Amino acid sequence: MGNLDARRVTENALPVIDVSGLRSPDPVDRIAVGKEIRAACLDLGFMYIVGHGVSPELRAAVFDQAAAFFALPEERKMAIDMKNSVGNAGYEPMSTQTLETGAPPDLKEGLYIGEELALDHPRVVAGGFNLGPNQWPDGLPGFRDTMNTYVDEMMELGKILMRGVALSLKLEETFFDDYCTDPLIGLRPLHYPPQPANAHPDEKGCGAHTDFGGITMLMQDDLGGLQVMGADNEWIHAPPMADSYIVNLGDMIARWTNDKYRSTLHRVVNFSGKERYSIPFFYSGRLDHEVAALPGCLEPGETPRYPPTTVEAHMREMYARTYL
Repeated sequence: MGNLDARRVTENALPVIDVSGLRSPDPVDRIAVGKEIRAACLDLGFMYIVGHGVSPELRAAVFDQAAAFFALPEERKMAIDMKNSVGNAGYEPMSTQTLETGAPPDLKEGLYIGEELALDHPRVVAGGFNLGPNQWPDGLPGFRDTMNTYVDEMMELGKILMRGVALSLKLEETFFDDYCTDPLIGLRPLHYPPQPANAHPDEKGCGAHTDFGGITMLMQDDLGGLQVMGADNEWIHAPPMADSYIVNLGDMIARWTNDKYRSTLHRVVNFSGKERYSIPFFYSGRLDHEVAALPGCLEPGETPRYPPTTVEAHMREMYARTYL
């Protein structure tokens, strides 16, 4: 299992950024955070953030509700199979997704929760990608309210962080505000069983991949398991850090910046011997928003590496690669 090893490093292997300054009335404070975000994005595109404003009580409640869901009997979970949903919301059984080409399916199960939109909502009627009503499990009091409250908090945090990204690119602070209007989002509680003792050499909780969309905000439990590809092409651990999120950039931001900002490979190997839970929140923006090389991301005479696209076209392309 040596190919699943990673270097043991301290938390400061990734930058820790206090993003509370993005809420400051003083533009000097906001610009200072933007500079820290820029340094992280030009490096690995991974960072810890603190000062995010999401309460410890809500964060704990989301973990508790996720664990309660995954502890349900399989038939109860399958009652809300994502295959029943027009918007891919619902339960994803164990070993359904393969994120690493050539590797066995991922050793994880998940639940997809999107923005709560009724079937007759105009954006759903128009066939918008991954839009529609959520599927909720029966018999878990407070589950729906907790998750929807968390979605609302994370949508607001995503908008604030995108203002930080705009500042990091030396753009107007409001540059991404249209992108942040009616954004495609995904809350995805995940459960990783312990790594099997007799696992295939390439079998792991989550295969090596880059995220598809804009930014990802990840809550980890205290067991660890996330590994990030370092600049030297060796895996490094990204250990849990109290009251933080790990934020990383997705392929869409790399595309938008002509690869000046990094979308970095990462994976999960659960060597803890215990049940691991993580709660990523994917913030991918308004479906019809154009994604083309941003101002200031092209050197004189440099041509864009990617043709213009939209958020929706990009996301459809990415999903087609991992769900066969």
